[in-house]
Amino acid sequence: MDRRTMIKGAGATVGLGLGMAMSARSYARIKGANDRLSVGIVGVNGRGQAHMGAFTKVPNVEITHFCDVDSAVLAKRAGEFAARGNPAPKTEGDYRRLFDNKALDVITIATPDHWHAKLAVDGMKSGHHVYCEKPIGIAPAEGEAMIAAQKSTKRVLQVGNQQRSSPETRQLLALVQAGELGDVYEAQTWYANNRKTIGNGHVTTPPANLDWDMWQGPRPRAPYRSNLVPYNWHWFWQYGTGELCNNAMHELDVARWLMGLTYPKTVSAQGAKRFHAGDDWEMYDSLALDLNYDNDRVIRWNGQSCNAMLTYGRGRGVLLLGTKGSAVVDRNGFELYDLAGKSIRQVMAKATSETTGTVGEGILDVYHAGNFVDVIRGRASALNSPIAEGHISTTLCHLGNMAYRTNSVLTVDPTTGKPSSAEAMKLW
Repeated sequence: MDRRTMIKGAGATVGLGLGMAMSARSYARIKGANDRLSVGIVGVNGRGQAHMGAFTKVPNVEITHFCDVDSAVLAKRAGEFAARGNPAPKTEGDYRRLFDNKALDVITIATPDHWHAKLAVDGMKSGHHVYCEKPIGIAPAEGEAMIAAQKSTKRVLQVGNQQRSSPETRQLLALVQAGELGDVYEAQTWYANNRKTIGNGHVTTPPANLDWDMWQGPRPRAPYRSNLVPYNWHWFWQYGTGELCNNAMHELDVARWLMGLTYPKTVSAQGAKRFHAGDDWEMYDSLALDLNYDNDRVIRWNGQSCNAMLTYGRGRGVLLLGTKGSAVVDRNGFELYDLAGKSIRQVMAKATSETTGTVGEGILDVYHAGNFVDVIRGRASALNSPIAEGHISTTLCHLGNMAYRTNSVLTVDPTTGKPSSAEAMKLW
């Protein structure tokens, strides 16, 4: 019911002598219902749980649908969601039926990486606003397709780089822009975990609860392997994008945002698989990435998937080095240092966010979902992580994978992000 219909209906009620039957409170409820956004979550086994927690905390938003290709996971998550006092969500195994629902306002995407671009493009073309987890795709061309779809549909598309909605990180951004650190010439970023072996899988029949054909989505068909789903697909090139896109993207995004950078001039990556010899993990588990920019500025990432040694007491984070001082920032606050390395200021978040867990849930998800919803409603003018920014940060990670896979230093066009190497461009 819109406002015009509401007023017309109220006028008819007055004609019956019942003008006061529609109280101010009941009118407010109807108006609120009209403003309420309905949300469908696609992919509910891992990161999708953080989406559930975040969007249930945003005012006047209701999660109405869950979608997943695993019927057992779908039933489990729907039951857990209802048990927490939420209205029981409707469930779908095929996203196309979900996207056909024109009463649904928002689609959130928390599937494996190889589904992100396809779902986001289809979601926008079906008229929905989209919240899409990082990385936005498994190759840079998918990001280009998402940018084109957003421009043509005019839908709101937020990328799940939730630290861009951190009040503390945004406070640090203002300090950097005001010259507090002087000229910031280098960012060192890192991620450390203690991942276990994925063992040696075997080709077998998919479990009855998993729609294996749908799980593969836009990727070439392959037989089901026993150690691939639900998480280990990350370490297979057929479906995953490695620790760079899985985790480095967060810190690389923060570093280049704080430094005001986009694409680098050169990219180099030195990595190897150092742990769990003989298992099926196809990629590096240890990697050092260098992104070199104009004016001798550099962003570095050190990824240790299987060695959880902390850096500055943190499993992940960003160190900014400047000519007047330095700063260390993570999801839960920042600390400023003078040139002697003495701590001069510390700002901690009032509520925390998970750092190295696989779900990564926390207050930043709520802030980021809130910014997304505010833009949809016209209460905020800009997304904190629009697709153009998400594409650049994702491409940095893809470039790192390209450099690693081609065993070369890439020369990059700083306006497009494209490497000059024909061999690397085969992976674009």
